[in-house]
This record gives sequence, C-alpha cells and structure tokens, in this order.
Amino acid sequence: MNRRAFIGTSAAFVLAPRTAGTQPAGKLPRIGALGAGRPELLQQGLRDMGYVEGQNIVIEWRDAEGKPERFGELAADLVRLKVEIIVASNPAATLAARRATSSIPIVMTNTPDPVQLGLVASLGRPGGNVTGATTLSADLTSKQLDLLKEAVPRAGRVGVLWNPANPWHPLALKAVEAAARSLALQIYGVEARDGGGLVPAFATMTKERAGGVIVLSDPMTFFHRARIAELATSRRLPTICGVRGYVDAGGLMSYWAHQEDLYRRVASYVDRILKGARPGELPIEQPTRFELVINLQTARALKLAIPRSLLQQADVVIE
Repeated sequence: MNRRAFIGTSAAFVLAPRTAGTQPAGKLPRIGALGAGRPELLQQGLRDMGYVEGQNIVIEWRDAEGKPERFGELAADLVRLKVEIIVASNPAATLAARRATSSIPIVMTNTPDPVQLGLVASLGRPGGNVTGATTLSADLTSKQLDLLKEAVPRAGRVGVLWNPANPWHPLALKAVEAAARSLALQIYGVEARDGGGLVPAFATMTKERAGGVIVLSDPMTFFHRARIAELATSRRLPTICGVRGYVDAGGLMSYWAHQEDLYRRVASYVDRILKGARPGELPIEQPTRFELVINLQTARALKLAIPRSLLQQADVVIE
C-alpha cells in the first residue's frame, strides 16, 4: 500500500499524451531495448508520448537472461538491425551498446555515474551518442546501508553481495565501506559471478556472522532474485536491494530511483531524438523521486520487527 508520495518531480517531465513525430509512409521507427528492465514501463512511457508498439513504433527486445557477458552479442545484433535508438536498462547493457556503436543514439537508465564509467564527457553536455537517466548508484547504495542499519540496529557486520564482472560494483563497494565507518559497521564483500556462486556466497556470509546483506543491483542478481530471497530467508539474513522486483520476489527491503519516473524520462529522450535532437546535446538527468519498499511477510519469516520509524518512511509496504 502507498505510504507516501514524493513531490518535486521536475516540471520538464510532467508529460501529457501527444502525437508521435511524422514518419515516412510505410516506415516505422525501430527501437532496440537492451536488457530486461521494465518492459511494461517503457511501453507505457512511450504510449504517453504517442508511440504504440506495433502501430507507429517497433521495439526489438533483447535480454541477456542473467548473463551480462551476452550483452555484447545482443548489442551487435541491434546494430545490424540498424535500429534508430538503443534503450539500455543497466550499466552492462549501456557499456556493451557503447562498444558496439558510436553513431546510434543510446538512451540509458538505471546506470550509475556515466562520467566515472567513461561513457560521457559531462552530465550537462554528454557529447557522443550516450544520454539518458543516471541513478548515481554509489550514493543509493550508501543510503541502502543506512536503511539496513535502521532495520537491524544490532548488526555489527554487513555482507555485500557483488559481481566482480559488473563495472560499477567495485565503486559501489568502496562507497559502502566509506559509509560504514561513520556507522561503526564492518563490511564483508562476497563475490558471485553467476547463479552457481550464490549458495557458497551466503554460506560465507553466515560463517562471517553478517547481520544483514546488501545485494548490489546487477542483471545476474536480478535474474536470480527469488533464489537470493530464499537463501537469505533460510539463513535469517535481512536484505536490502535495488529495484522493487527483488522485494516482490521475497527480499526484505529495496531502495532505488522511482522506476515509473525514470522510464517516463527515457520515453522523453526517445521522442526528442526521433524528432531530430542529438543525444550528445541532451543533458543527462538525475532522479528526483526514490522508492523504499518493505516486505512485512519476509520480516515475519525472519522474525524481525521493523521499527515504526522505518515503516513511516516506506512508500510501499507489502503486507
């Protein structure tokens, strides 16, 4: 149920339905969607801009199914199809798309600081062919640590489940370690490159007496989110993750940029590029809305009492 509505969304993105740009007769704009992301949110955002899949726009969907190493071949496939734009739903997808093409516009979402990753020159004037919405994920991960400490105040050590193949995870891990010092917490990073690494990772965190776990967002961890929730619950390990999908699958908490808002922004970029805007001249947007989701069913399974102060902060509570 909704507990709180954020306000202050940028007026530039209060979008009303409109008519899509005129296309040559018989030719529909073709968009490549790289990564699972939230297909329904991308479709809705495009509908709000006047684009309906199968009527006046074609979307080529490509998902790595939890194997980020496949993004390279999938991006190359979209380039061969000569799509007008590639929408990339995570950092691995964005980096793969950028390696595959320097000319096709790339609109990113759920991607951390693109300056740090070497994707753009600056947020205000990206240059090149990459633009979109950044989540500045290292900052979000530090906030996740604060929330986990509030949920489990007795925790002295926190495990961080990360994928060394993900280019931003080392940066996020450093941010968590820095934030932990002010909270008198110890951080214990545990690697998992694929689904086979999850059982030993949770066994290690249990052995190291972790009081909770931060699951860093990643195509692999998201694909195996139900398995992660199962392992965490069986070992009585409270988790906090990125997007809400982890919590819907049984995780305890999630905190991330508001997905509906991000995909509305993505649709706006797609619309402007199709109408002639150059991606390198479109400033990269940062999130203005965030969402905290708490799963009380999981809390009861963990025999964990969530503080009222934390519940009052939540945007969604799953009863």
